[in-house]
Amino acid sequence: MSIIIAVTKNGTTVMAADSLNVFGQERISTENSKAIKVRRIGSALFAFSGWSVYDNIIEHVLAGKDTPRLDDSEHIFNFFLELWRQLHDQYQFVNDQCREKDSPFGDLDASFLIANRAGIFKVSQDVSVCRFDQYYAIGSGAYYALGALHQIYDQVDSAAEIARRGVESAIEFDVYCGGEIDLFEVK
Repeated sequence: MSIIIAVTKNGTTVMAADSLNVFGQERISTENSKAIKVRRIGSALFAFSGWSVYDNIIEHVLAGKDTPRLDDSEHIFNFFLELWRQLHDQYQFVNDQCREKDSPFGDLDASFLIANRAGIFKVSQDVSVCRFDQYYAIGSGAYYALGALHQIYDQVDSAAEIARRGVESAIEFDVYCGGEIDLFEVK
C-alpha cells in the first residue's frame, strides 16, 4: 500500500514516494518504521508497490552481482524474466498468483516503476513493460495521484513539484498512504 510517482519534465526526471509502512490493515507510525520505497540500481530509480518481501528479494537477487541494465524496455523485461526464474528457483515460498483463472500468465502480485534518462517504465504484475513520456503512478493511491498529475502537469514547470503534489494528493485521499515524502532525481 503505497504511492510512488515518476515525472519527467524540462529534462529532469524524478521519483517521489510516501514513507508509510502498511501491513494489511496495520499502519506503522513513520517515527517507528519509515519505509524507503525508492532505490537506485545503477543510473535508474527503482520502486515497487506490493508485498514488502520484494524489498528483501530484490536486495538478495542484486547482492554480489553486476548492476543490471534497466535503461530500456528490452533490458527491463529481461531483468524481470530473470527475476521470475529466480523467484521460482530460489524462493520456494513464491507461487504463480494469477488473478484471472483463464489467464495464461503468472502474476507477480506487485507493480514496479523504473525511471531513468530514457523515460519512465511501469512493469505490470504480468511482467509487461510500458514506457511513459511524462508521468505515471503506482500503488493504492495511484488513481488519486494520476488525477492530480493530469491536472497540474501543464501548469507546473518543475518535475519535483509535480511529483510532490501528486504524492500529497494520494496521502490526502488514500488511507493506505502517508508519512513523509521522499524525492529522488535521476542522475
